[in-house]
Amino acid sequence: MFENVSRRQFVTGTAATLMGLGLVGCGGNGGGESAEGGDASGAIKVGIMGPHTGDNSSYGLACLNGAQLYFKQLNADGGVNGKQVEPVVYDEKGDATEAVNAYNRLVQEDGVTGIVGDVTTGPTIAVAKASVADNMPCVTPSATAADVVTYGSNYFRACVTDPEQGRVMANFAVERGYKSVATLYLNGSDYSEGVNAAFCEEAEAAGITITAQESYAEGDVDFNSQLTNIIGTNPDAILVPNYYQDDGMIVTQARAQGYDKVFLGVDGWSGIYGGSENYADAADLHDCYYCCAFSSSNESEIATKFVSDYEAEYGETPTNFCALGYDAAMVLANGLAAAEEAGLEPGSEDYKQAVIDGIADGTVEGVTGSIAYEGSGDPVKSSLIITFAEDGAEETFEVLEA
Repeated sequence: MFENVSRRQFVTGTAATLMGLGLVGCGGNGGGESAEGGDASGAIKVGIMGPHTGDNSSYGLACLNGAQLYFKQLNADGGVNGKQVEPVVYDEKGDATEAVNAYNRLVQEDGVTGIVGDVTTGPTIAVAKASVADNMPCVTPSATAADVVTYGSNYFRACVTDPEQGRVMANFAVERGYKSVATLYLNGSDYSEGVNAAFCEEAEAAGITITAQESYAEGDVDFNSQLTNIIGTNPDAILVPNYYQDDGMIVTQARAQGYDKVFLGVDGWSGIYGGSENYADAADLHDCYYCCAFSSSNESEIATKFVSDYEAEYGETPTNFCALGYDAAMVLANGLAAAEEAGLEPGSEDYKQAVIDGIADGTVEGVTGSIAYEGSGDPVKSSLIITFAEDGAEETFEVLEA
């Protein structure tokens, strides 16, 4: 339904549609509620939360779309133990306080029995801390900071951590034979700093020289000073572990300075090129590589079916975050199935613990790969290395198995 629209139009259009359905900023369904875990028709109520408006809405809406598509398909296939899953959606606007308020409403007013969310690190950590006392099963699609799953055994993620992404790209640099790498990261960002630190530690241990570590401040748009310093050290590659808006400007400005070597990135690069808004020119993206969980260029059977289904539902090609939202919903549903099979009462303490145990002990075959948990909320899963064709289209360069 969002055919041929820009990324900005997609965000606005999706938010407007959700407003029309009563799903942004409030519970997605009203009336007929039971005290806990379901409604009068016997549906299992689950929460979906994230930033659906504001600066990070492109990530939140992508995760939301993926999760809603999964639950729609699940319900069409009979639901969980014959029960339909009823999503209740909240927009936390990218704010940690709003996120906790949304979480409290989901638990205390809507009576959900599990949550897909939150999406970005700060709000997710706030929700993770709040959720421990309730032992509420939660699966974040995309919050990658290491701390997210450390507050209680009830919190899981569908993505890999910032440190793991840093290690993946350091090992990739070793594999490619790079002898020297410089880095340019966002100062004060848990995401960017976490990847940078892990990359540098792993790379130096493997014998790679880190020639420079430069940083910039939130809102900066001119990176020429840092790039001049970096290029002066003549590195074989530059790691830029940030989000695509900044990374696009960094790559463009570096190419303008004459740097024609390699750029390395992580999953925040997803969306740097495509649609009617490109954050770097196709020509500038030569010799650029980043790791992530999913790309529409992945030719596995499950990935191609997901792409087809997503395009049919939303009229555009899914990103990494759409796929992670889909898989997070799948992980939660796997836990719900375990609780239902045990014949427990939705919303009860035993039910919630059974959902948590079902997630922890189970394995799902997601569109981002096989997902299992081995003693923590961090998944054991494969990663993709993505590069770019001459026309800017993403290509799967390598699959790194878990």
